[in-house]
Amino acid sequence: MAEFSNRVALVTGAAGSIGQGIAERLIEEGAAVFITDLDQTVLDTVCQRLGPQCFALAGDVTREADVQRVVLAAREALGKPIDVLVNVAGVVGQGGPIEDMTMANWDQVFAVNCRGTFLFIKHVVPVMKPQGRGSIVNFSSKSGKTGSALMSAYSSAKAAIIGLTQALAFELAGEGIRVNCVCPGITEATGVWDNVSADYVRNMQLPMDDVVRKFTSKVPLGRLARVPDVVNMTCYLASDRADYMTGQAINITGGREMH
Repeated sequence: MAEFSNRVALVTGAAGSIGQGIAERLIEEGAAVFITDLDQTVLDTVCQRLGPQCFALAGDVTREADVQRVVLAAREALGKPIDVLVNVAGVVGQGGPIEDMTMANWDQVFAVNCRGTFLFIKHVVPVMKPQGRGSIVNFSSKSGKTGSALMSAYSSAKAAIIGLTQALAFELAGEGIRVNCVCPGITEATGVWDNVSADYVRNMQLPMDDVVRKFTSKVPLGRLARVPDVVNMTCYLASDRADYMTGQAINITGGREMH
């Protein structure tokens, strides 16, 4: 039997390469998956590619009314309670020196990464509780473990995700709901890497090739993360194979982060 047979999953941030990869893997393993992001046209294209077990509705993770609408639509479309929630949605924001940080940038980074994660958990947990089980996987970052220079807003928001994950792991354990998070390092072929690398090219005045070498040289395994690396760990944490794991913040960094 496939690992997620008869399971229902909700994945946020599914217009991006990691969110799509997670949705695709869950469907391959038997789940019915509801995806959300900002652009309905993009989501419809993803659904067409992933097939009849994929459903979608656009929404803004920072708006509670949108989150409620997405959760309700997921229940109606899939006809079953939600077993798995994966909170991928996030933004890096504008990197740079702290003295140049705008309030608008700081607030946006926290709104998408933290408020969005909180809101989806708030509205999915009441769906999970009656069935006495559930798995929530949040997205932090290597920068949430050890802050990154010129990325103070992002580092702070991702550290907050780890605190939220741990608090909810204690709070929801008695309900049979596990809460974990992943902490990827720089991951190739993602919007985060595009934004981060562009910021470092600008702030450090280095060509892109040098930026790539600079980051790769810090990784013991000698390469940046790839989307399948992140998908593999996320789906493991969501699965029954991780049934004794909750409150964990798992590094996917090739050894760069070891705590």
